[in-house]
Amino acid sequence: MRRFFLILTYIIFLSISVILLGLILYSPLPVLAGSLTNPEIQFAILLSIITSIISTIICIALAIPVAYALDRYEFFGKRVATLALTLPLTLPPLVAGIALLLFFGTTPWGKALDQTGFAVIFTPLGIIVAEVFVNIPYMIRILRSAFSSINPRYEYVAKTLGCTDTGAFFQVTLPMARHGLLAGSVITWSKAMGEFGAVLMVAGATTMRTETLPIALYLNISTGDLNLAVAAATILILISFITLCAVEYFDRGVHVF
Repeated sequence: MRRFFLILTYIIFLSISVILLGLILYSPLPVLAGSLTNPEIQFAILLSIITSIISTIICIALAIPVAYALDRYEFFGKRVATLALTLPLTLPPLVAGIALLLFFGTTPWGKALDQTGFAVIFTPLGIIVAEVFVNIPYMIRILRSAFSSINPRYEYVAKTLGCTDTGAFFQVTLPMARHGLLAGSVITWSKAMGEFGAVLMVAGATTMRTETLPIALYLNISTGDLNLAVAAATILILISFITLCAVEYFDRGVHVF
């Protein structure tokens, strides 16, 4: 049995490695370097970085209090709230994108935002909204796991020494959850960089306007420009690899996956 399991592990490992390396090595290095200097790819890289950083910061700011409340407090509707906050994890991104498209495109709230100059549909703002909606459940889940691994008695001791609830949270609990926070931030940023379905539905696929790296890959493979598509895919693979290395470093007792 041991030999069979190990052989199967090596077969799957080698299959995945060969497939991904085949994609990375498809284009000769000079061609790949030339593709990376293409204005379209550079625009996609810059837009992806900006929108993913903004959406990750928003996810962190919203997920910290929500995850703490779900872990530490008992309140009416907690189970329902937990299910609702977890539901986007199981939804196909296209479904989340359609829901956002209808909400911001047909409801009075969406129309009011449009009239005040904060148009979401087919704009870079829509990219951020889609990334936050899809990724915040991951951040909440990771942080809740981090908070649950911290014994509440540390907070009680801090309060007996004069800390308020807020002081105990910021001076004791949050620093102790830093590994989960860092791991969650890295993986949320990586997922935002690679988000496609929800972004496509909400922000569209407009060249040099709402063109993130996944959208650039989609547009160029659709038009037959394989070199630019491979360049975008290679960048996304490198981002995923770096993310996994970072998560492995920061993930100490925190259930990320």
